[in-house]
Amino acid sequence: MILGSMEPRRRWLVLGLAALAVVALIAGGAVVITRLTGGDPPAGNPVAGSPSPSPIGTPTPSPSGPPPGANITGPLTLLLVGVDTRVSVPGWEPHSDAVLVLHVPKGLGRAYLFSLPRDLLVDIPAFPKSGYKGGRTKLTHSMSFGSRVPGKPKQPSTAQGYELLRSTVSGYTGLRIDAGAVLTFNGFDRLVNALGGVDIYVDQRVASLHRKPDGKYRDSAPGGYTGPQQVYEKGNRHLNGWQALDYARQRYITGGDYARQRHQQQLVRALTRKILDEGLARQPERVDQVVAALGDTLIYVGGNRIVDLAYALSGVPEDKFVLVGLPGSGVGKGSAYQGEQLTSEGRKFITELRAGRADAYLAAHPKLVVKT
Repeated sequence: MILGSMEPRRRWLVLGLAALAVVALIAGGAVVITRLTGGDPPAGNPVAGSPSPSPIGTPTPSPSGPPPGANITGPLTLLLVGVDTRVSVPGWEPHSDAVLVLHVPKGLGRAYLFSLPRDLLVDIPAFPKSGYKGGRTKLTHSMSFGSRVPGKPKQPSTAQGYELLRSTVSGYTGLRIDAGAVLTFNGFDRLVNALGGVDIYVDQRVASLHRKPDGKYRDSAPGGYTGPQQVYEKGNRHLNGWQALDYARQRYITGGDYARQRHQQQLVRALTRKILDEGLARQPERVDQVVAALGDTLIYVGGNRIVDLAYALSGVPEDKFVLVGLPGSGVGKGSAYQGEQLTSEGRKFITELRAGRADAYLAAHPKLVVKT
């Protein structure tokens, strides 16, 4: 691994922007290009938590040679994970509360973003690192099962948990995961605030289970929570960090977890628009601000060099960034709920995506395309 050839602050900047490239694909690549080809970076610290950081090397392209990433033609699949880490609870194991897959077909001219239900019933492979022997259960548990460190019951590893989640998602979808990012809830809150909030169309009335109108947490009560609730009314809204996070977390609403997945995808798309509209790629000082806001709430894991990946993905047009909602239904025995399963229509999309026929399938099943 070549980690010593860049100043710590620049390495930190590149890793942070790689996560932005997952959250906001087009703008992330453009920002990396702009930032790395001009100016001297200030000092700082690298991102913590990655089990195997990608080699970075010298980012500036040679005038006489091909640009970074020229050999990356796709397909590429990126895994974006939102993790519930309750840092106030000793030994709390991270749960993958949001699992989003971004697939970029060969040619890198189009991108598809879809979510997998947190309660999706999947086969989780054995994972010797954590002592997990494998089994069939909810997808969200793969992160927590993988995070267990033998001999250190109070020190779970989110990065290690991601490894098992990645293997589980790859096994279920049949897609090779090339890179991924894990962002804690606090990190998402910071990201949105660093961008000055986000504009989004709230497509249904959503009452918060967790927050009061002033942003404070509601009081616990037997069977749930009590007190006034923050409400997101239908229509165009400007949300700050905690509001955006809170809105995207709600699943006890009409449509349940599938509505929540739709809202999370819409939020990713709104962040993309925000970065593009602000011309973030032309404002290096804003890039520094946004990346610094993430702190150690970000974990990045990748196979390609970060610079190569960002350059390669920077040309995907925004109107070719397609959000896909995969329908599903509950699974149970009698009245006992066991989890979720995708419908045949949802499973078929993944099959057609692997085969390079996603556009034709979506044209025949237009209800799968999420409107923003």
